[in-house]
Amino acid sequence: MEAKAYDLYIGGEWIKTGSYIPVLHKYTGECISQIARAERHHVQTAVEAAWETFRNDRLTPFQRYKILLKASELMEARRDEMELSLIREVGKTRKDAMNELDRTINTLRLSAEEAKKIHGEMIPLQSTEGSENRLGFTIRVPKGVIGAITPFNYPLLLSTHKIAPALAAGNTLVVKPATVTPLATFLLVEVLEEAGLPKGYVNIVTGAGSEVGEWLLDEERIAMYTFTGSGEVGRHIKARSGMRPVSLELGNNSPNIVHHDADVELAARQTAARSFHNAGQACIAVQRIYVHENVFPAFSEQYIAHVKQLKVGDPEDPATDVGPMISEKEAKRTEEWVREAISEGATALLPIRREGALFYPAVLANTKPDMKVVCREVFAPVVTIIPYSDLEDAFAQANDSEYGLQAGIFTRDLNVAMKAARTLEYGGVVINDVSTYRNDVMPYGGVKNSGLGKEGPRYAVEEMTDERMVVINL
Repeated sequence: MEAKAYDLYIGGEWIKTGSYIPVLHKYTGECISQIARAERHHVQTAVEAAWETFRNDRLTPFQRYKILLKASELMEARRDEMELSLIREVGKTRKDAMNELDRTINTLRLSAEEAKKIHGEMIPLQSTEGSENRLGFTIRVPKGVIGAITPFNYPLLLSTHKIAPALAAGNTLVVKPATVTPLATFLLVEVLEEAGLPKGYVNIVTGAGSEVGEWLLDEERIAMYTFTGSGEVGRHIKARSGMRPVSLELGNNSPNIVHHDADVELAARQTAARSFHNAGQACIAVQRIYVHENVFPAFSEQYIAHVKQLKVGDPEDPATDVGPMISEKEAKRTEEWVREAISEGATALLPIRREGALFYPAVLANTKPDMKVVCREVFAPVVTIIPYSDLEDAFAQANDSEYGLQAGIFTRDLNVAMKAARTLEYGGVVINDVSTYRNDVMPYGGVKNSGLGKEGPRYAVEEMTDERMVVINL
């Protein structure tokens, strides 16, 4: 496999740098690309290019709509290329890559529609004495240059969730993709420009987040930052951004409750299917399963039976369900957490097995709340099954987390479902499906240490525009 080099992409030009970083095939370890390592002056140039493009922006909302819609069509036409790139640079299985492509194409379409819907509202100024001759209304205007920092686990989809709404709203961007999975962003921008996006609207700088991210935070001309990643980095961005707004999606430790009146077969099938996709490297992947003691044996038996059917291995094999983690280092860290839990009394319901970056699905019982696999975001193919007898206790245990992105509950009782919706301290509560369910039209975002702001094209456009009041004295 030839290792293609990607330079920085600034103002529509490819910019070489003094050093390059290898991008590895996550299953074979082979070098599949080289990406440029940006220096501070490159970041400054990228922000300047984005700022100048924004100042001279001439795209109408309808033109933005046409570009984003055309991009969705072009991405569909290049599906095989896009999927293979995700399989190799992320380690996604073909099934997961197909799903990411489907969602990316849909997000482009949704963003295209939002470009035509941006509007303000009438304000009844005349209802106040002395303002009878005033006409008031609001308009929504783009913020300017958006600084976007994207994660490794869904590099195409989550880049699209930042880039497409920003463009729909009339902004320009400087994007810093994850160093280990940057290729998807280059392919996305290539598709957008093929669809008619003028050069300079999206600029890509690559390199270590500890360097490039800091330089982006130094740039006062960036009007807003949007970031998906760790809580530690998210808190740092919020502290450094000053008065500028931020949108932060910072992870989760997803609880899923199986109540005594649940459809146990449905719950077992759904949780097993969505516990280990993308090798468990999803913010809303199933991690903690709280099961009522009356159905605990039946659920556990069926859940394990479904998990045993999952095939682990080469992500390019269409039959594979679980591929490698992002690196052997992360797989080793996962193994350490699991074995630590076992040493402290947890029981492994499946053999603990690791082969390089491949970590086979692990299911643990008899865990304690303070074990890392329970109280922290494991971000790996690891699940804990925990019995409960009282629903209020299950809610309390589910809420006993610093995170609050999404949760799930299985029940046939509408009252229980609505109580869960009101009690669980999460940005989203999914009834009779797993916490992992996400439709890209949804307002997606969490509470507590799961972040600030909402994604989903409509909601991202609101985040990336300012409401401006207009008053006319007639």
